[in-house]
Amino acid sequence: MHTDLVIVGAGPAGIFTALELLRRGSRKRMVIIEKGRPVEQRSCPKSVTGVCVNCKPTCHITTGFSGAGAFSDGKLSLSCEVGGDLPSLIGDQLAQETIDYTDKIYLEFGADTHVEGLGHSAEVKEIRKRAIQAGLKLVDCPIRHLGTEKAQQLYFDIEQHLIAHGVEILFGHECRDLLIRDGSCLGVLVSDGRQDFEIRADTTIVATGRRGADWLENLCAEHDIAHQPGTVDIGVRVECRNEVMELVNEVLYESKLIGYPAPFRNKVRTFCQNPGGFVSQENYDNDLAVVNGHSYKEKKSENTNLAILCSHNFNSPFNQPIAYAQKVGELTNMLGAGHILVQRYGDILAGKRTWPKELAQSNVRPTLTDAVAGDITAAMPYRAMLNIINFIAAVDHVVPGFASNETLLYSPELKFYSNRVRMEPDLTTSVKGLHCLGDSSGWTRGLMMASAMGVLMGRRLAEEEAKGV
Repeated sequence: MHTDLVIVGAGPAGIFTALELLRRGSRKRMVIIEKGRPVEQRSCPKSVTGVCVNCKPTCHITTGFSGAGAFSDGKLSLSCEVGGDLPSLIGDQLAQETIDYTDKIYLEFGADTHVEGLGHSAEVKEIRKRAIQAGLKLVDCPIRHLGTEKAQQLYFDIEQHLIAHGVEILFGHECRDLLIRDGSCLGVLVSDGRQDFEIRADTTIVATGRRGADWLENLCAEHDIAHQPGTVDIGVRVECRNEVMELVNEVLYESKLIGYPAPFRNKVRTFCQNPGGFVSQENYDNDLAVVNGHSYKEKKSENTNLAILCSHNFNSPFNQPIAYAQKVGELTNMLGAGHILVQRYGDILAGKRTWPKELAQSNVRPTLTDAVAGDITAAMPYRAMLNIINFIAAVDHVVPGFASNETLLYSPELKFYSNRVRMEPDLTTSVKGLHCLGDSSGWTRGLMMASAMGVLMGRRLAEEEAKGV
């Protein structure tokens, strides 16, 4: 097969590359390779079984059209200060202008017009003051909340739009390798589960998301694609009662706090806050179970959950940060017999494990009902655990009650976007004809910034097409 453009991964970056090309009247033949299913065929059996059944060949929550976005709570961060390091590559002004443009596309496909985190200036001022007193930085970021169930409908509409306008999407197909010869990418090697075949393309885009970060890192090493190990995030998912988070939930919806707690001074931050949300489990190809969280527009719980992530930056001679994080996750999974571990904050401070009976008697009941009560400190590295404990204590000054004895910590929460592909501002890599976008590229973190990066790629390709390049 030969095509003008092949995109590996039907996540936000790849989707919005194709969308922007169509919006600019491109006549390119586009093929998207996606190992998962169409969004309308993605469903998690846990809603029926009550427990994770470790779907094969891929987890429906993390894989398929729109990637993990379809089963996330669908938060679009509308500030270029949030969502990765793309602004450092292209400039803050262009990044913000592209986010604003991309947001309008989401609105065209049915995103909620309401934006969280606007107004309430007096309350925000008070929250910021308490954050400063605690040695934390509060990052203002308006949020457009799609909601888990609404996100699936929105991405279904985008999927149908792409197909109706001639974009070919090969579901159930896995990219095995890149076809790189003499410093140029000629396409991809693909498997449909029965046989391998080549798709030759003038332009190849890899946009495989966090799930594909490890795969892309290996390809970079194999094909000498210029890259460097970046940051890997190791942390926990925290869950507490809505009453504790009430002010922050109402005023900001998502409190983005950043700190550098003693003694190590690593960057620690909150991420993906879900008022009235639910803690969830995701599975990776190597049977690694990691924790996440989401929230619906209509269905609500009594709890709020959010991630606390500790950033790790490694130096020479170590160059396998993703493998390091995976080992932490594997050890935690081992202690939980393949399940997510949960422990009360007070039990961590007391140096004891949490028992199921204690959870049953607590004010905070786990929304991830099959999580195993245990001791996450037996698997979490000392440096990361101490950072998390001290950060929680600081957040308690901003949100009184956050460091309650009954606050729940789930583990492992891992973010695999450590491989940083070397890029130029025009999104070119060291290999001619190859572009790497989204979270797997190491430049973005989250739905909006990955989508915006796709828009920029689509614009560049459309401009080249118009010039006959």
